[in-house]
Amino acid sequence: MSNRVTGVWTGAVRPQWKVTVAGLPARDQSPHADLRNADDATVVRAVVGGSRDAFDLIVERHRRSVYQLCYRYVGNHEDASDLAQDVFLRAFRGLARFKGQASFKTWLYRIGVNVCLNRVAARSHATEPVEESRHIDPRAPDPSAEVVREETRRRVRAAIARLPKRQRAVLLLRVYQELPHQEIARILGGSTGAVKANFFHALGNLKKLLQAP
Repeated sequence: MSNRVTGVWTGAVRPQWKVTVAGLPARDQSPHADLRNADDATVVRAVVGGSRDAFDLIVERHRRSVYQLCYRYVGNHEDASDLAQDVFLRAFRGLARFKGQASFKTWLYRIGVNVCLNRVAARSHATEPVEESRHIDPRAPDPSAEVVREETRRRVRAAIARLPKRQRAVLLLRVYQELPHQEIARILGGSTGAVKANFFHALGNLKKLLQAP
């Protein structure tokens, strides 16, 4: 995992999710060990066929990347965990509509971006307050340095939150999720050229926001 996503889950218990959906058939008696090495499309077919174990496998495979995407939008662990659960719940409800034209991860990220944009639009804040004691490692020789780094991260999150939503989505998917331009175009809809243009403008606007007094 790239250092560019460090900070996620630092000093906190990793979230454990169980998505409960009314009407889902009872859990199969036999574990789906045979699906462990199956591709996502095969696992999705098992879920649509009524296997809750198979859906647990989907969550296990993708929860970290979905959580990180959500965290980059809202900037705090509690909201990111809630949003990630919502993403998987919506994904489950829409699995029957997944036709496999794009990869499952692309389809899942599309849901994640929409869920996060809706949450950010509905709420005025997009970053967590700095709690210095939470981020200081008492074993570190210079704890004040970590405070400075966290303040920098907070300013970057706040600046990203002020970008136009298309630029913000492209920037987060490109820089933090490390997705190629072509994949981002499939997630957001549109051309690769448009994604590149949005990324260029996002970087320029982010630089201006960070340089503003």
